[in-house]
Amino acid sequence: MSILYDDAQQAIGGEAIRILADHTRSETLKILLETTGQHDAVFWNICREQGWTAVAIPEEFGGIGFGLVEMGLIAEAIGRVAAGAPFLGTGYGVAQSILRYGSDRLKARWLPLLASGDTIGAVAFAEGADMLPSRPALRLADGRLTGMKPAVSAGGSADIAILLASGDHGPVLVLVELETGGVTRQLVDTFDNSRCTADLHFDEVAATILVDEDALAAARSVLELQAVVTAHEQVGGAEAMLGKARDYAMERRAFGQVIGGFQSVKHRIAEDYVLVELARANAIQAAATEGQVDFGRNAAAARLSATEAYDTVSRDATQVHGGIGVTWEADLHLHQRRARTLAIENGPSLFWEDALVDYLVGEAA
Repeated sequence: MSILYDDAQQAIGGEAIRILADHTRSETLKILLETTGQHDAVFWNICREQGWTAVAIPEEFGGIGFGLVEMGLIAEAIGRVAAGAPFLGTGYGVAQSILRYGSDRLKARWLPLLASGDTIGAVAFAEGADMLPSRPALRLADGRLTGMKPAVSAGGSADIAILLASGDHGPVLVLVELETGGVTRQLVDTFDNSRCTADLHFDEVAATILVDEDALAAARSVLELQAVVTAHEQVGGAEAMLGKARDYAMERRAFGQVIGGFQSVKHRIAEDYVLVELARANAIQAAATEGQVDFGRNAAAARLSATEAYDTVSRDATQVHGGIGVTWEADLHLHQRRARTLAIENGPSLFWEDALVDYLVGEAA
């Protein structure tokens, strides 16, 4: 596939940008920053009404039947406004887990609910700094889970979750309903509370096994899919901050001219533009190679370049704004918070650097 979108794809992305620009407000996000366990209900309703929850789910299960490219376009639009809920990305991870590894019964039960947005999903593999633990502390015995998964994005609101646990013969990938006895959610107060982060505690909770052999490879494949969606969201956020820096540099005057005329400013904005476009190309390349042998490598590259772009451009945009950039009213902190949050969701850069090296070594061998 070309790294350029076709007309239909451009229409999907353009319409998503227009709708979100009209219906999302920074004032709502600021309120959510100080409240745990809450999300932007207006935004989530838009996702459901526009069918974005159904984009990557097959038509036979109530979905639209598009792929990762179209999902990425919507995620990029979401990143532009730092939207106040993570459910579209986490739901995508859950849906793909069920599609790839679930039984026909599980698909018939959960995929229509995920497609409509009536069910919210969460994915929890990591324990501490280990994104894919080979011996998870969360244990499955006789079909029941005992233990805890820390800092789960969307965990405060999710109805079902895909978890990595320790079984009798090694790691297993399981599905669990969170609205059941034995599940306790402990909300985590973070600097980006709209992610609805929570510690999930399980006390003899019934679970359904999706994968009991080579579960780590299955979990990695789901993590790579989610990472590409996140990379698109990061690209959208980076582009939004780049635009803010550019516009301010063309308005703010110092020493008789706009500050965009100073080399230290215009060169930094030009360098940030390059970072954003490289990240966008990597994200599109990764999405376009879904299901191909080099997808894992491309997903790691997309994740790394998007993280660098969002972090760097967010920082530079704040510096271009000077003192006003760090004020509550300027709204730049919303993207800086999101940049830092997305940098660790689905694994930090160190994890993806190691993954990329492993793929490259494997190809060279």
